[in-house]
Amino acid sequence: MSTQTARPDSARVASLLADGSLVTVTATRRPRGGRAEVKCSAPGAPAIAARMGQVTRLARHTEARHDSRDQVVISIDRAPGPQERDWELAVVLADRMVRGLVPAREGLVANGWSRAWERGRVEGHDLRGAPPGTLLGGDRRLQHLGALSGQPDVAASVSTARAWFPLHSGGINDVLCWVEASVFPLAGAGDEDTIAAPGLDSARQAAVRHALAGARHFDGQAGARWRTTVRFGADSFHGNSYELALVLADRIARGREFIPPGRIIASGCSSAWHAGQVEAVEGLGPKCALIEREAQAGDRVLLPRAWEPGLPPGLREALRRKGASLACVDRIGII
Repeated sequence: MSTQTARPDSARVASLLADGSLVTVTATRRPRGGRAEVKCSAPGAPAIAARMGQVTRLARHTEARHDSRDQVVISIDRAPGPQERDWELAVVLADRMVRGLVPAREGLVANGWSRAWERGRVEGHDLRGAPPGTLLGGDRRLQHLGALSGQPDVAASVSTARAWFPLHSGGINDVLCWVEASVFPLAGAGDEDTIAAPGLDSARQAAVRHALAGARHFDGQAGARWRTTVRFGADSFHGNSYELALVLADRIARGREFIPPGRIIASGCSSAWHAGQVEAVEGLGPKCALIEREAQAGDRVLLPRAWEPGLPPGLREALRRKGASLACVDRIGII
């Protein structure tokens, strides 16, 4: 658990770029007032700002408590190069300092990056010849965020599961896309604000939160107890046929569903996840053809019961020959 310290109105952390120059990350806390929990900006670089927001939300995943009363505004005084990532640790630290999770330190310079912020890990740094006193991430340096406040590495407490869904665009780009749910236990009850989907637009984030909140309500548990991060294997896609795969990945991560020998491949949506219902989506023919082509031994295919009368002839047998299995379902919880 993180220990709360004094909460300053703002916090600054510097980072060294590849050319040796300094950039400064500033985090400011203000009443949320219905706004997003995190707002980021980088001069003339919207992609960097988006990455800052993504890093911040991912790094919050292993915080055991959730407080949504404040908005944190994070800015960087000039944009790093598009391929640089060593500034990520400075963003994470500034966000934690301004919220009182770690003590603020004047003049701190930090360099580090991670591909697993949602697990609280700091995987490395790119800076060479760092000046004395620079906080560096990675092996034999700062390896996990808990160490900032004397806490253990909680990466083992993060449960992650993936499921796949057919991404059909009508051509050679058709592919099975994964959706991944990572969950971390929260102290006390949570709400939809504890479900984050970094990288998605606001409408898709709202749809993800709505689906998971509804499906968890069907579990019969008294409120969410998890901080949840959702990630997709594709940057953009349309429709809602990913929903069943999303719900199943979340259920596996939370220990509510069995783990198949291979992958779970699913397509389906619902207007009533709170009742556990699984409804049909568009594209039965091409999606079934894609699943048949891509299925492997051990895969478990789950499709809406409403699709069953229209399944392509021989689909079950073709999947069985590959060592995969198929079930058509009308609700979750009986799979």
